[in-house]
Amino acid sequence: MTALTLSTAGAATLRADALVVGVAKGPKGPVVAPGAEAVDNAYDGKLAAVLDALGASGAEGETTKLPAPDGLKVPVVLAVGLGPVPGGEESYDEEALRRAAGAAARALHGSKKAAFALPLEDASAVTAVAEGALLGAYAFTAYQGGEKKGAKNGGPKLPLAEVALLGAKPRDKEHKAAAERAAVVASEVNTARDLINTPPNDLTPASFASIASATGKEHGLKVQVLDEKALVKGGYGGIIGVGKGSENPPRLVKIVYTHPDAEKHLAFVGKGITYDSGGISLKPAGHNETMKCDMSGAAAVFAAVVAVARLGLAVNVTGWLALAENMPSGSATRPGDVLRMYSGKTVEVLNTDAEGRLVLADALTKASEDDPDAIVDVATLTGAMVLALGNRTFGIMANDDAFRTSVHEIAEEVGEASWPMPLPADLRKGMDSPTADIANMGERMGGGLVAGLFLQEFIGDGITWAHLDIAGPAFHEGAPYGYTPKGGTGSAVRTLVRLAERTATGDLG
Repeated sequence: MTALTLSTAGAATLRADALVVGVAKGPKGPVVAPGAEAVDNAYDGKLAAVLDALGASGAEGETTKLPAPDGLKVPVVLAVGLGPVPGGEESYDEEALRRAAGAAARALHGSKKAAFALPLEDASAVTAVAEGALLGAYAFTAYQGGEKKGAKNGGPKLPLAEVALLGAKPRDKEHKAAAERAAVVASEVNTARDLINTPPNDLTPASFASIASATGKEHGLKVQVLDEKALVKGGYGGIIGVGKGSENPPRLVKIVYTHPDAEKHLAFVGKGITYDSGGISLKPAGHNETMKCDMSGAAAVFAAVVAVARLGLAVNVTGWLALAENMPSGSATRPGDVLRMYSGKTVEVLNTDAEGRLVLADALTKASEDDPDAIVDVATLTGAMVLALGNRTFGIMANDDAFRTSVHEIAEEVGEASWPMPLPADLRKGMDSPTADIANMGERMGGGLVAGLFLQEFIGDGITWAHLDIAGPAFHEGAPYGYTPKGGTGSAVRTLVRLAERTATGDLG
């Protein structure tokens, strides 16, 4: 993990490999952002003109490297775009700061230390810049370079080793708390990314459960793992039905965090398909190469519970990881089979590639037995949600409109793009089965909403519930941008953590 320090040193005096400054997009060209005054002075007040001559505009995410002039104790100045100049008395948007810091950190892979002289108007800005830099510095290199460490030795470039935030005061309680929170949250988002990026031959349901157990012990969490024998004995027909085609048997993991002053209890439930071939309803070539990411929901839940524990929030949180590998074999569930779920309800399986809802159904029923104040499930559930909202936005469904609105506002607040989606009652009829209580497929149009309606059937009476379909943003296949890397993103971790924070303080609308 990249180190984070707060520094009151001047931009002209701090020694580092690079100095990061912000530049905004003004009506007549780039505008140097607050925090970079000393750097601008070192360029005789002509930094904006130099950047303009080099073609820089201040557009969001744009990075421009310059040789440092005399007067600075760094060899390189990196100007990063913040987007449009704020109007009037407005401050720079937190997400703009977060993305700019992430873009800068990515551009400085391989460096030992960088000083960030971005606008830090308050503690919230400290959090945003720190989070962005630590998330942008991420790199997954576990399977690259063998014993070689660093590009100079023939291995991959290592992440930026240290971030120093200039203008953030180490003795200011608010600044210090903001930085510490950012470090915890970014660390756990990166944990989720590591899990998502790990190849499925190494991350099986059993190995994921072992990681959860070891990490839980480290942070004082109670962890219970149900193996395949316990799942069969307990009647978890959904999880067993999905996992029985694989040589790697399924697991259901319960992770419990409690606080002595907690007045509320949240349950987070994550879909954890460590590899999804589609089962007997096999995915075609071109659709299965990235299916190691189908456990992104479970990774998000696991990381969020650990973050809540590390932050010591006054709320009880129980995480449920529904882990299975969906493979075709002679023992695999077939289209047309009927599964008896943990709830006692029977499900006719029409498509074995609609498996996430089956493992989640058992976990949601089990989570409901604790009668939490709210349940939130997270899943890479449907391609239909990607078609509806694209690759960067997750959908939110709920059985309570006010709770759905709150979750949406929280997600937007922390910089995770999301959109509230309905649960139209008329789509439920499409899942009627002549053989079982319900089928796992319904109408093709509105498939993401159909999946949400299926999950709703397994929520306990009177329990508030929300469903986050992160199929789009969970795994990024394009070029990195802002603080978002190629591969696993850790989508929804920040939303879950902020939801827990709001619940702990009673500030949940």
